[in-house]
Amino acid sequence: MLDSIPRNLEVSKSSELLERLKVDGIVVLPRLVSPEQLASMQRAFALRLKKLRWNDFDGYEQTELYRHMIHDVLTLDQGFVDIALHPLILEILDGYLGSAYELNEAKGWKSLATRRDFHGWHADAWYDQETATQIHPEVKMAMYLTDVTSGAFNYIRGTHRKQHPRRFKASEVADVTPDQVVQLIGPAGTAFLFDTSGTHRQGVPMLEPRQAIFYNYHDPLVTLQREDFDYYRYHPLILNAAFLGDLSTKGQRVLGFGRKTHYQPAFERQPKHRLIQSVFHQLFLTKLRLQDLPDRIKTPLRRALKR
Repeated sequence: MLDSIPRNLEVSKSSELLERLKVDGIVVLPRLVSPEQLASMQRAFALRLKKLRWNDFDGYEQTELYRHMIHDVLTLDQGFVDIALHPLILEILDGYLGSAYELNEAKGWKSLATRRDFHGWHADAWYDQETATQIHPEVKMAMYLTDVTSGAFNYIRGTHRKQHPRRFKASEVADVTPDQVVQLIGPAGTAFLFDTSGTHRQGVPMLEPRQAIFYNYHDPLVTLQREDFDYYRYHPLILNAAFLGDLSTKGQRVLGFGRKTHYQPAFERQPKHRLIQSVFHQLFLTKLRLQDLPDRIKTPLRRALKR
């Protein structure tokens, strides 16, 4: 059933939502977008999933077998910006994170059908744990863009803010009982907030593809772990000016207007697939040369005929 979200997770007032987030580490939100907004967002998202991005057309990126990733979803449709700054979400985040947080990442992905547990139990590592003197808080907002009847987001209640985030072995969660796990099966448009230091995973098996977006809110002044710095994961948000016409001062702060904390001038990501990229580049150049060949032949002929 698509309406199988636990009833005790469905509350409406921001104060009740905030309290549930503090206790469980996760809370389901009321509907954030209208059916029309959701349909528009789904269309824009689906267009990026039609093909792998390459050279002169945009699309999804792929770094692992079972997920197609779409970065910078705030550029796709007004709805993606609107929910990032939804008053209910910001009110809850104000109570949970204070006033220094920003939206640091806005991306989504299509998870492919599989019975493999490729994204097991973990908590999201993001800050430099060697220098950290505390467990830095981070909250993600997630929303399904497709109906999810299997492979739902799983979260173990009350595991947040207990230890630095990391991956967990199966033996470490063997004693977890079913009533401790929130399984967020739900229809497209289902949205929820969760503390990323809590133990969670993508459930298995996943019997149909799933599309979802995840927005990452934390204090941008916290020192990042080295791998995220090297990857430039938390680069300044890429935005579409057409969607920013009525931003409030608070909205500008949350979107990081003017902040260069994580900006890296002339950043160059180190390629991981040099040989494949080189082969495809040479094939593409060969195609362009063949395409240009008729003009290269015609030009000397025209000159010869004019003499």
